[in-house]
Amino acid sequence: MRQEVQELVALYQDSLFAVAFNLCKNAQDAEDVVQDTFIRYYTLKKEFDSKEHIRAWLIRVAINRAKNVSRTFWRRNRISLQDYMETLTFETEESENLFETVMKLPEKYRIVIHLFYYEDYSVGEIAGILNLSESNVKVRLSRGRTLLRDALKEEWKDDE
Repeated sequence: MRQEVQELVALYQDSLFAVAFNLCKNAQDAEDVVQDTFIRYYTLKKEFDSKEHIRAWLIRVAINRAKNVSRTFWRRNRISLQDYMETLTFETEESENLFETVMKLPEKYRIVIHLFYYEDYSVGEIAGILNLSESNVKVRLSRGRTLLRDALKEEWKDDE
């Protein structure tokens, strides 16, 4: 099964950007990762089993590419989390605080939380995408939630 690149861009561009930004923490690098991901799909003449298989493959490629970009020494035009936060709009102050807290988590917890809560992947699907065992994904989700809970409790205590 193959889909047109234009259809895939319309369907998955935003979620791939979110995944890439989660790892790169830089909007320009995340845009490059998304573009590279679609170019890789276009040039690869691989047949996929289903739309879900294509989506999982695209996310896996974006994650790998984002990790490569975030490891490079010459990361151009890097902006801080605060600068990026100013470009986003949130429905409530709580959702803004939650996003900022999630972005401060270590990468291994941040990516599983993003895939689970924002991309609606199951534990099994995340395990396949990240090449981890399901128990490892569950542990990372649990530890990430604990870190979030502890960080948010401190914020709530400061607000009182």
